[in-house]
Amino acid sequence: MDSSLIVTMTAMWQTSDSKAFSLAKSQAQKSFDEGGLPIGSTLVDGSGEIIGAGHNQRVQLADPTAHGEISCLRNAGLRGNYQDCTIFTTLAPCSMCTGAILLFKIPRVVVGEATAFRGDLDRLREAGVEVLVVDDAECIELMQRFMAVNEETWKEDIGEGYLPR
Repeated sequence: MDSSLIVTMTAMWQTSDSKAFSLAKSQAQKSFDEGGLPIGSTLVDGSGEIIGAGHNQRVQLADPTAHGEISCLRNAGLRGNYQDCTIFTTLAPCSMCTGAILLFKIPRVVVGEATAFRGDLDRLREAGVEVLVVDDAECIELMQRFMAVNEETWKEDIGEGYLPR
């Protein structure tokens, strides 16, 4: 990793981030333990209070839209606006989740890892969203374990599933 990026990442890490990121990781583990994709998410307001948490339930609910960030937003409930919020996610957000982040004008995204899936990080940055990728070893390892034994499910989740013949 580029050393200038490490300095930028450190500067962007906030005091309240550790608790929220830890909860997102526990949500990812919960999904993995349920047989689902190990992706967790938390939403934090400007005062550092966790207002929502969720995990990917696409497999568990047979719902193609039940991604971790979407689950988190649903669990947070309605708000007048999200412009003081940070969303934490253990994996880089896909196009659908990126769209929700942009729709609600969430200004900051903390991502556990973007090695398994790059997501739409460039789109978020181009829209002015502050994106912090922390390259967390636990997030990377859990996703690699899932992908090793669930390749088809993984590909379906990111929109690269097999076409029926």
